[in-house]
Amino acid sequence: MDLHDHGLASDLEMMRQLAAERRQVLRWLLAGAAMLPLVSCGGGGSDAGATASGSGATAGSGSTGTVTTPTTGACTVIPEETGGPYPADGTNTNGGSIVNVLNQSGVVRSDIRASFNGATGMAAGVPLTIKLQLLNASGSCAALAGYAIYLWHCDRDGLYSLYSSGVTGQNYLRGVQETDSAGNLAFTTIFPGCYAGRMPHVHFEVYPSVAKAASAANRIKTSQFTFPMATLNEVYAASGYTASVRNLAQISYATDNVFADGTSLQMATVTGNATDGYVVTLSVAVNG
Repeated sequence: MDLHDHGLASDLEMMRQLAAERRQVLRWLLAGAAMLPLVSCGGGGSDAGATASGSGATAGSGSTGTVTTPTTGACTVIPEETGGPYPADGTNTNGGSIVNVLNQSGVVRSDIRASFNGATGMAAGVPLTIKLQLLNASGSCAALAGYAIYLWHCDRDGLYSLYSSGVTGQNYLRGVQETDSAGNLAFTTIFPGCYAGRMPHVHFEVYPSVAKAASAANRIKTSQFTFPMATLNEVYAASGYTASVRNLAQISYATDNVFADGTSLQMATVTGNATDGYVVTLSVAVNG
C-alpha cells in the first residue's frame, strides 16, 4: 500500500470552497449575535478537578443529537497526552517506512469503520457514535468552527491498523472531520477493545483547519478520552470482546499511564446499549 499518496489535496479543494462560504455566513451571523446579550456559562469554572458532568458533554436526543455545552463562560483545556506508538500521522515509521494516513485520499470522512484509498477491510464490533464539540478556552469557551480533528483507535481485538500484525494492510478506524458552526463533529465507528496495559481509549489531534490537518506539524493539541467503567463492562460482555474482559480486569484508571492523574476532562458521557450501539459525547477545550 502506498503510504505517500498526496490525493488529499484534491479532496480538500471543494471542501475549502464550501468552508469559505460557510465561514462567511458564520461571520454575518456572529455580527448579528454580537448585538445580543451573552448568556453566562453557569457551572463551568477553570478547576481541573471539575466533575465529568461539569466538564464533559450531555448526550443529545437519539443518534442525531449534538453536544450541548454552553459556548460562553469558562472551560479548562483538555490535558496534552501522548499520541502513542500508532498515530499514522507521519511522525513515526513501521517496517522502515513513514506511516502517514493524513495525506491519503479519502481520510476526511465521518464513518471510519471501513478502510479506504484502496484497502477494503471493515472493522467489526459494537456500533459507536463519537460526538465532540471543540471549544476555545482562551476565548470565553466559544465554539471553534472550521477546525479539524483527526481521530483514531484500536479495533475490538486491540489492534491498530497500519501497525499491528495482521492489519498492516488496513487503515480503518482513522479519519478527519471538520467542526461545524457550533464546533460539533461526529464519527461513526465501533467500540474499541481493551488491550494489555491500557484502559480503553480514543486518540485525537486538533488542527486549525482541514487543510492543515494534512501535516502533523500543524496540530495544536494531542489528547485521549476514555469511557465509564460500567459501560466498558457492558460492552465487553458482547461477542468478540472476550480478550478485553481479561485485559480490563488487570488495569484501572488509577494505574493507567495516561489517566492516572485524573479523568474529569477526558471521561466521555455515554448513552445507548450493546445491542443498538452507543453514543458518546465530550466537550474538548483548547486554546484556539
